[in-house]
Amino acid sequence: MQRIIIAIILGITMGLAATQPQIAFLVQLALIILLLIGGFTGWCPSLDFLRQFLPSCDEMKKEKRA
Repeated sequence: MQRIIIAIILGITMGLAATQPQIAFLVQLALIILLLIGGFTGWCPSLDFLRQFLPSCDEMKKEKRA
C-alpha cells in the first residue's frame, strides 16, 4: 500500500511539474528525505503514518485465522 501511495504522489508531482514547478520540487524533496530516512535508519515515517489508518498484513492474517 505504501508503494502505491508513493507512486500516486510521484504521478501528481509529475503533473505539477508543468504548472507548479516549485511545489513539485518540494514534494519530491520531501519524498527523497523520507526514503533516505527509511533506507539509512530502517524506520519509515510513512509506514508509521499508514499504520494509524490501515492494519498491517500480519494483523489481517491473524484475524483471518481466528
